[in-house]
Amino acid sequence: MLPELQRSITWIQGTALTIGAVLGCGILILPSVTADAAGPASLFVWVFMSFLSFLLVGTLARLVKIAPSAGGITAYVQLAFQKKAGAVLGWIMLGSVPIGVPVIALTGAHYVSYVTEVSDWQITLIACCMLAVSILLHMRGIQLSANISTLVICVIVFLLVTSVAVSLPHVKAAEFEPFLPHGWSAAGSVSVMIFFSFVGWEMITPLAEEFHRPEKDVPISLFLGAACVAGLYIMLSFVTVGTHSYGENGENGEIASLAMLISKGAGESGVYVTVCLALFITFATIHANIAGFSRMVYALAREGHIPVYFGKLSETKHTPIRVLTALAAVFGLVLGSYGLFQIDLTTLLKGPSAAFIASYICTMAAAMKLLSWRDSGWWMAFGAFAACAVIYSFSGWALLYPAALAAAGYLYMKTKECREKKLDHVS
Repeated sequence: MLPELQRSITWIQGTALTIGAVLGCGILILPSVTADAAGPASLFVWVFMSFLSFLLVGTLARLVKIAPSAGGITAYVQLAFQKKAGAVLGWIMLGSVPIGVPVIALTGAHYVSYVTEVSDWQITLIACCMLAVSILLHMRGIQLSANISTLVICVIVFLLVTSVAVSLPHVKAAEFEPFLPHGWSAAGSVSVMIFFSFVGWEMITPLAEEFHRPEKDVPISLFLGAACVAGLYIMLSFVTVGTHSYGENGENGEIASLAMLISKGAGESGVYVTVCLALFITFATIHANIAGFSRMVYALAREGHIPVYFGKLSETKHTPIRVLTALAAVFGLVLGSYGLFQIDLTTLLKGPSAAFIASYICTMAAAMKLLSWRDSGWWMAFGAFAACAVIYSFSGWALLYPAALAAAGYLYMKTKECREKKLDHVS
């Protein structure tokens, strides 16, 4: 009998993985960047985008109950439309995490340069170490990985809540006036940046087959994770505006705003605490994304959407060992390319970002097909679909990236069908 994924994840571990998948290093700089661009009105945008995130989470929670599969969003699209549609979305996702996760690791490693002089190759080495540790932990089994993720998230939440708490006495009502110093257009422009702070929910759904009670535990994990992430973002935005910890960043650049907040309680060591926080957040993000993505690729292989070679689990740890090994190789290739050619990270991330938005559009379309319009989930999916479609239209040349991946997936499926028909004809 072939090994299967083991049910060992609780809703507590699931909540930690959810928070880790979404709460990226943007939390260190975006409250400051958005406040600088839109003033106190940025706080309103954070609240609004938090509401939008609940639309996405609510829709995914409904879909998990319908199809608790390791395929995640690809399974929902396949159920709503046809097998080829699920395969095409799977191929789009193949171009997101393998590039996006190393970029996240490099971004997090870059924060070390704020406390000590490090060269580009040392930054690449730090990123490589974080990715390697995550891969090795996942190879040891989901139970250990989930426990580590829970511990890391507890540290992150404690540090962030502490930074907010020590800053509250310094909040001044006068800092919230004028509310719209740059007009509503500025508030609208920062909404796109803030949207990407709420991306990552879809990486939890592929873990459904490893939850004890997926129909109950996954929705609980999603909603608790969303509430925690929204609360942290809104609280940090509030104290950033209320203490005017934005604008001139000084020598510490991007992390100065949060370092200023933490320094109110930690003194001059605030910047060191902030850098440690950045590394913890980076690890939590890449760890959760690798967990979900590896299961999704395993499910795609199990369905025959990609080579079946990747559909084998470790007989002892019940983890997608071949997928994880392949991911390690791809991560090494991306990091090596960055180290050799010094590719701009923003440019490198545009394609995967467009792929993520395209995946949301496909998932929301599937939800609208599977749910009745009388269902509240249908309207949540419709709202999220419309918002994602508008944001996707601003992707520029990156629009071609998911389109090319989709074409490759469709071509693979057609080639496979032709090969199978020839074999049937011969037999």
